[in-house]
Amino acid sequence: MALPETNHAKGLLLTAIGGLALTVDIPLIKLAAGESWSILMVRSGATFLAALAIWLAWRAFSGRAVPSLIPGRAGLAVAALYGLSSLTFITAVFTTSTANVVFILAFNPMFAALLSWVFLGERPRPATFLAMAAMIAGVGIIVSDSVGSGNLFGDLMAGCSALFIASAITITRATGKDMGFASLVAVLLPFLLALWMVGHDGFRIDHPGWILFNGLVIMPLSFFCLATGPKYISGPEVAMFYLLETVLAPVWVWLIFAEQPTPRSLAGGVILIVALVAHSLWQIRDGRRRRAARVLRHPV
Repeated sequence: MALPETNHAKGLLLTAIGGLALTVDIPLIKLAAGESWSILMVRSGATFLAALAIWLAWRAFSGRAVPSLIPGRAGLAVAALYGLSSLTFITAVFTTSTANVVFILAFNPMFAALLSWVFLGERPRPATFLAMAAMIAGVGIIVSDSVGSGNLFGDLMAGCSALFIASAITITRATGKDMGFASLVAVLLPFLLALWMVGHDGFRIDHPGWILFNGLVIMPLSFFCLATGPKYISGPEVAMFYLLETVLAPVWVWLIFAEQPTPRSLAGGVILIVALVAHSLWQIRDGRRRRAARVLRHPV
């Protein structure tokens, strides 16, 4: 049996890899320069094919048990939530700024804390409530900049995407099951919807190579790692690695496309990031202190 420390290190490594890979998702979507439904169809279809190929190869050549594609009813729920998050995420990317998308997605850990309180009985501590208040203020500043500008719908879609991801993380933590492939199979839902829409509206992607690379390599890598992480580490620790996208994606987009955040979006984003980093570091430190205290009370 693996030691808890080994599992924790494995979880941190997996989520770090997944978080770093995720930072190039939005830049690759923009580099493809296509219509939203076409982008979603190719991205989702390529991700599904890659996930299926990896699973079949793993099953054929591995002597150990292979994780299920959909582990029971909980797996179906997680897959549905990740599928919905893909739909709302692509919608947000095409209807609001990159900075707004990633800053609002950073609300994910606070959603996870609230859901854990409601469904798992894990009452947030006072520090979490303080962080929530700061993050609500930050999101309010970002959204206020979109009122009347036509971007409010995109901001709401980004918020929905954060909620869906937090719900999937909560279910994964509650069941303890390996949901790495469930998050990848989930793209079948947005693929089928996008396929139907493209059949009506037509297909247009100017540079399909970028979105194929995104779907075949980046999405399987990031989705699998980030969805597997909650099996080994806490929800706040997993959510913290989503912050890599919050910090780095606007930088990549600014360097490639010269898309600069508005002052309000930047101010709200800074509040979100500071609150999240401070709270996540406190949560990790508090968890380690509690584990150490349990070891002292129950020496081996």
